[in-house]
Amino acid sequence: MLPSRVGILGAGQMGNGIAQVVAAQGIPVRMIDISQPALDKGLATIASSCDRLIKKEAMTEAAKKTLLGLVSGGTSLSDFKDCDFVVEAIAENIDLKLKVFKELDTICPPKAILCSNTSSISITKIAGATKRPDKVAGMHFMNPVPLMKLVEGIRGLQTSDDTFASVAGFAEKLGKTFVAVKDMPGFAVNRILMPMINEAVYTLHEGISTAADIDSAMKLGTNQPMGPLTLADFIGLDTCLAIMNVLHDGLGDTKYRPCPLLVKYVEAGWLGRKTGRGFHSYEGK
Repeated sequence: MLPSRVGILGAGQMGNGIAQVVAAQGIPVRMIDISQPALDKGLATIASSCDRLIKKEAMTEAAKKTLLGLVSGGTSLSDFKDCDFVVEAIAENIDLKLKVFKELDTICPPKAILCSNTSSISITKIAGATKRPDKVAGMHFMNPVPLMKLVEGIRGLQTSDDTFASVAGFAEKLGKTFVAVKDMPGFAVNRILMPMINEAVYTLHEGISTAADIDSAMKLGTNQPMGPLTLADFIGLDTCLAIMNVLHDGLGDTKYRPCPLLVKYVEAGWLGRKTGRGFHSYEGK
């Protein structure tokens, strides 16, 4: 059974993307963020994304109007009180996620399913912060959400069969391909992807090649659509570092140790596209 109203916590690049694809299926969405400016930016991003689809003749003006009419915003978790399916898409911070899920548990209806878009953190641990661990699961969307077809479904130790089936059905209703993975650090995609990115940073750190040439080599030599350092900038270097720390701490293997250069870039505030500088410069773009 599909949800009647979906709550999205976080209006950033993942949250607004998830809100867009949900509303595109005619399902009312309530998107919440900590501040009004962040919320306004997220709503504006959805409108801009629709405009791009219109230019590509993949959406009509009428469809855009309908979609935007289905997305409402707010700045309080209490706005989720009538949502029967909530997807959290906030910063990759375990303490923050545990706090939020504990609060959601007291606000959302007892029947509501609570999902996290975490890219690496234990769903079992997140579920343990609630009194409904059987109704908690991982729903890891890929960025950009409107274009990427994959959703990783992560089942915590306590997740019920009915909950996981509902999550899978919902993902498929959104036009996504649902892939079930175990609740292990990094799940499947980031268990493979992040060590590759981290190794590319080591290659730069050790002076083996320049950032531009590393990206060119991987694009032309392995047929990737973008090089690993460009991809890291797109994801956000702070997010990459957070995931590498989860892998390193959770699996205890030195091969997951974050490259010191990645750490330094994050310390410098060079986080990639969102700050105008990462391994490449985006100032003026």
